[in-house]
Amino acid sequence: MKIRKSKERMLISLGGSLLVPGEIDWKFVKRFKQFIIKHIRQGYSFILVTGGGKTARKYIEAASQVSKITDDDSDWLGIHATRMNAHFIRTVFRSYAHPRINTNPHNLEDFYGVKEPILVAAGWRPGFSTDYDAVLLGKYLDVKRIINLSDIDYVCDKDPKKYADAKKIKNISWKEFRKIVGDTWQPGMSAPFDPVASKLAQAEGMEVAIMSGHNLENIKNYIAHEDFIGTVIK
Repeated sequence: MKIRKSKERMLISLGGSLLVPGEIDWKFVKRFKQFIIKHIRQGYSFILVTGGGKTARKYIEAASQVSKITDDDSDWLGIHATRMNAHFIRTVFRSYAHPRINTNPHNLEDFYGVKEPILVAAGWRPGFSTDYDAVLLGKYLDVKRIINLSDIDYVCDKDPKKYADAKKIKNISWKEFRKIVGDTWQPGMSAPFDPVASKLAQAEGMEVAIMSGHNLENIKNYIAHEDFIGTVIK
């Protein structure tokens, strides 16, 4: 399918918790597919980077119950969870997606001569999250806005599950955000945006919007530079 790409290329980091919150949420994926196709017809193109989410954490937790595992072991389990999710997404977008899934953000041969409006990417190697992979792809492919979709509406100044007085953040600088998440990545870490990815995004002058993936109208507003519910880091 040839579609003229006249508008912005958007990079969406698609949280694994949206795809597989317990069972595979095919109803969400169906709505998300319709949403993306509508924007493709308007001239947008997309890079979709899939996370591992609960699938990754379940494998890591199960392996830890049986044996003592290393950080590398944990990361590889998570990486393969992201790749399974990526194959799932590429499959449902078959008519629109490039057939190769990128599993190394430094290997741009996957993207040379691509005419399809969707590129799908997954985890790379131990020590790095898909947030970091997304920022690298954004750097190499000249994407300045990244949408990070998960199951939260806003970043808070502290964990809202532990602190009733946690405050929602609408806009925050990378410097202040990095004070919240720290500087170190841990396998299976549940942070709004990976600390190592945050450092690179800051250096590259990127903007990351963190929002719930369940409100597609809200995502549309952000893409169109309109008011939306979520947190902008820049």
